[in-house]
Amino acid sequence: METSRVGSVVVGIAVPLVCIAAALFGHGVDDGPYFTGAYRDFQLLDPQTPQPHEFTFVRLIYNGRIPGYLKNWYTDYPAGDRHLIHILRRLTNIDIASQERAIPIDHPDLFLYPMVYSCEAGQMVLNDNEARVMREYLDRGGFWMIDDFWGTVEWASFAAVMHQILPGRPIVDIPRDHPIFHSAFDIDEILQVPNVAYAYCPEECPTWELDGRQPHVRGVFDANGRLAVLINFNTDLMDASEWSDDPKYPSRFSAYSYKIFANAVVYAMTH
Repeated sequence: METSRVGSVVVGIAVPLVCIAAALFGHGVDDGPYFTGAYRDFQLLDPQTPQPHEFTFVRLIYNGRIPGYLKNWYTDYPAGDRHLIHILRRLTNIDIASQERAIPIDHPDLFLYPMVYSCEAGQMVLNDNEARVMREYLDRGGFWMIDDFWGTVEWASFAAVMHQILPGRPIVDIPRDHPIFHSAFDIDEILQVPNVAYAYCPEECPTWELDGRQPHVRGVFDANGRLAVLINFNTDLMDASEWSDDPKYPSRFSAYSYKIFANAVVYAMTH
């Protein structure tokens, strides 16, 4: 058994992560209504209210650069989120809500949550008020996990958004001895996690998208040295969660994804 203890949080693996996933899920969680990649998507969701738990997995709804584009806030939603929640509830002692939430950046409940998640951040467009809200959220101790965007064009777009939120704060590669790589599981190698297409042509298909051949784990630190933004670039962690029950999808990618997510949750809860 691989275990790690951080404060009152204990994480353990008694069986392979993907075996747990296969037992918990039938393939193909309903992908829900048709989203447009805008704040109005929130109106399409079933009513959601805060749950009395230590931790809720929260995804940010943002206005996308290309309306209706397949790469947007809702990529892998809700299947990836639900798979991830089930795994985290099995692997940690954290009291995790069984239902995910998706909220707009300017939703008043944002400040209830110690961690929020965003995917396809290269598509994100913020106005001045939304940037101010995210700045306040991070300055007050919030933790933001970014995932699933690729290549030089999407990086440039995301970097501009980060400058809008935290002007003057550099984006840096996170050193491998940082607690984000060890808070629950020891992660010694950064993997490039491909989307599900790789499962069906592993000999011919690359693991990268666009020109994003090299995966990076980068971050933005606050004035006190706390990691405030965790940036998983040129990788698709949530796809590995969504498709973890597919026998064709390589288990090493799903296991790595769950470890990164578990580390992020533990770090957010203990910092």
